[in-house]
Amino acid sequence: MATMLRGIRAVCGLASSQASVLNATATRAGVVGLCSKKFFLPSDTHQRHCFSSFNAVTKSTQKRLQLQSVRSYADLPEMTLKQIKERVLLVLNLYDKINPEKLNLEAHFMNDLGLDSLDQVEIIMAMEDEFGFEIPDSDAEKLMKPQDICDYIADRQDVYE
Repeated sequence: MATMLRGIRAVCGLASSQASVLNATATRAGVVGLCSKKFFLPSDTHQRHCFSSFNAVTKSTQKRLQLQSVRSYADLPEMTLKQIKERVLLVLNLYDKINPEKLNLEAHFMNDLGLDSLDQVEIIMAMEDEFGFEIPDSDAEKLMKPQDICDYIADRQDVYE
């Protein structure tokens, strides 16, 4: 750590009073390295995320170091009704007890496709895995056709066209 901090001081041209602030802050922040005046912090994937910027700030007689971090959030792209229908039909085609020739959006699971209640539960579980949210049992009992599942998912994901 000491060798790394000497290198940081040399790169940034910090004075000794600023370096003591750097030592304390770097130890607390777990700073791994500095490149072009940007800190790199360790992550779980052994990649290094760059947090800008590194500024030595003087305020009257007190010297301190500011670290500014950027937080970003990711979201899935918006789905369309067509994408929902394609994904539902794909999951149903991959289910081994369903004949793909008989499968369409208006096919009833029990009457047209010959499935039983256990198969319906397995289909609902597969849909939960595919779309990433849980379908309550009270709602799952009402989903008897692929179109019903598409409508339910579109309603839950706020997809309207």
